[in-house]
Amino acid sequence: MLITPDEIIQYSVFEAVKNRPPELLRRDILEAEADIQQMTGHRFTDEKYYPLPEKARLALLQLAQYYALKNGDESLLKGYKSEKLGDYSYTLSDGGGIVKPDVYKLLEEYILDYESARLKVRAI
Repeated sequence: MLITPDEIIQYSVFEAVKNRPPELLRRDILEAEADIQQMTGHRFTDEKYYPLPEKARLALLQLAQYYALKNGDESLLKGYKSEKLGDYSYTLSDGGGIVKPDVYKLLEEYILDYESARLKVRAI
Protein backbone atom coordinates (compact mmCIF):
# COMPACT_ATOMS: atom_id res chain seq x y z
CA MET A 1 0.00 0.00 0.00
CA LEU A 2 1.17 3.50 -0.82
CA ILE A 3 -0.39 5.08 2.28
CA THR A 4 -1.33 3.67 5.68
CA PRO A 5 -4.55 3.72 7.70
CA ASP A 6 -2.78 5.94 10.25
CA GLU A 7 -2.14 8.55 7.56
CA ILE A 8 -5.85 8.65 6.69
CA ILE A 9 -6.76 9.01 10.37
CA GLN A 10 -4.31 11.92 10.74
CA TYR A 11 -5.52 13.57 7.50
CA SER A 12 -9.27 13.34 8.06
CA VAL A 13 -11.43 15.70 10.11
CA PHE A 14 -14.37 13.27 10.06
CA GLU A 15 -14.95 11.22 13.21
CA ALA A 16 -16.50 8.46 11.10
CA VAL A 17 -13.14 8.04 9.34
CA LYS A 18 -11.03 8.41 12.49
CA ASN A 19 -13.06 5.69 14.25
CA ARG A 20 -13.07 3.27 11.30
CA PRO A 21 -11.12 0.04 12.00
CA PRO A 22 -7.68 -0.14 10.30
CA GLU A 23 -8.64 -3.29 8.36
CA LEU A 24 -11.57 -1.47 6.75
CA LEU A 25 -9.37 1.56 6.04
CA ARG A 26 -6.95 -0.77 4.21
CA ARG A 27 -9.82 -1.80 1.93
CA ASP A 28 -10.68 1.86 1.35
CA ILE A 29 -7.02 2.49 0.43
CA LEU A 30 -7.13 -0.39 -2.07
CA GLU A 31 -10.18 1.16 -3.74
CA ALA A 32 -8.42 4.53 -3.91
CA GLU A 33 -5.27 2.94 -5.35
CA ALA A 34 -7.36 1.15 -8.00
CA ASP A 35 -8.97 4.46 -9.02
CA ILE A 36 -5.60 6.18 -9.28
CA GLN A 37 -4.09 3.29 -11.23
CA GLN A 38 -6.95 3.45 -13.72
CA MET A 39 -6.57 7.22 -14.05
CA THR A 40 -2.77 7.34 -14.41
CA GLY A 41 -2.03 4.02 -16.10
CA HIS A 42 0.45 2.87 -13.43
CA ARG A 43 0.70 1.97 -9.73
CA PHE A 44 3.38 4.42 -8.52
CA THR A 45 5.67 1.46 -7.77
CA ASP A 46 8.54 2.59 -10.01
CA GLU A 47 11.56 3.85 -8.06
CA LYS A 48 11.17 7.31 -9.61
CA TYR A 49 8.01 7.66 -7.49
CA TYR A 50 9.86 6.95 -4.24
CA PRO A 51 9.10 8.72 -2.07
CA LEU A 52 5.53 9.10 -3.27
CA PRO A 53 5.02 12.63 -4.69
CA GLU A 54 2.99 14.91 -2.41
CA LYS A 55 0.29 15.52 -5.03
CA ALA A 56 -0.20 11.77 -5.52
CA ARG A 57 -0.24 11.24 -1.73
CA LEU A 58 -2.90 13.95 -1.33
CA ALA A 59 -5.01 12.42 -4.11
CA LEU A 60 -4.79 9.01 -2.41
CA LEU A 61 -5.73 10.47 0.97
CA GLN A 62 -8.73 12.30 -0.50
CA LEU A 63 -10.01 9.23 -2.33
CA ALA A 64 -9.39 6.88 0.61
CA GLN A 65 -11.25 9.28 2.91
CA TYR A 66 -14.12 9.39 0.39
CA TYR A 67 -14.33 5.60 0.29
CA ALA A 68 -14.13 5.39 4.09
CA LEU A 69 -17.08 7.77 4.39
CA LYS A 70 -19.04 6.11 1.59
CA ASN A 71 -18.46 2.56 2.82
CA GLY A 72 -18.99 3.43 6.47
CA ASP A 73 -22.36 5.15 6.50
CA GLU A 74 -25.50 4.10 4.66
CA SER A 75 -27.21 7.43 5.37
CA LEU A 76 -24.64 9.18 3.15
CA LEU A 77 -25.80 7.08 0.24
CA LYS A 78 -29.34 8.27 0.87
CA GLY A 79 -28.20 11.90 0.86
CA TYR A 80 -28.55 12.93 4.48
CA LYS A 81 -25.97 13.16 7.19
CA SER A 82 -25.60 15.18 10.35
CA GLU A 83 -22.25 15.59 12.07
CA LYS A 84 -20.77 17.83 14.72
CA LEU A 85 -17.16 19.03 14.66
CA GLY A 86 -16.49 20.89 17.90
CA ASP A 87 -18.93 23.82 17.99
CA TYR A 88 -19.76 23.40 14.31
CA SER A 89 -22.46 21.06 13.07
CA TYR A 90 -23.93 20.47 9.64
CA THR A 91 -26.59 18.45 7.89
CA LEU A 92 -26.58 17.35 4.28
CA SER A 93 -29.87 16.59 2.59
CA ASP A 94 -31.84 16.86 -0.65
CA GLY A 95 -29.22 15.20 -2.81
CA GLY A 96 -26.35 16.87 -0.99
CA GLY A 97 -24.74 13.52 -0.31
CA ILE A 98 -21.06 12.86 -0.45
CA VAL A 99 -19.39 13.52 -3.80
CA LYS A 100 -16.29 11.76 -5.04
CA PRO A 101 -13.35 14.19 -5.05
CA ASP A 102 -11.96 15.27 -8.41
CA VAL A 103 -8.24 14.49 -8.17
CA TYR A 104 -7.40 14.87 -11.87
CA LYS A 105 -5.49 18.14 -11.40
CA LEU A 106 -3.38 16.54 -8.67
CA LEU A 107 -2.51 13.57 -10.88
CA GLU A 108 -2.35 15.02 -14.40
CA GLU A 109 1.46 15.26 -14.47
CA TYR A 110 1.70 11.53 -13.60
CA ILE A 111 -0.69 10.26 -16.29
CA LEU A 112 1.12 8.08 -18.82
CA ASP A 113 0.63 8.95 -22.47
CA TYR A 114 -0.09 5.90 -24.54
CA GLU A 115 0.95 6.00 -28.16
CA SER A 116 -1.88 5.10 -30.43
CA ALA A 117 -1.49 1.92 -32.40
CA ARG A 118 -0.43 2.52 -35.96
CA LEU A 119 -1.75 0.35 -38.70
CA LYS A 120 -0.40 0.21 -42.21
CA VAL A 121 -2.57 -1.23 -44.91
CA ARG A 122 -1.19 -2.32 -48.25
CA ALA A 123 -3.15 -3.08 -51.35
CA ILE A 124 -2.69 -6.63 -52.61
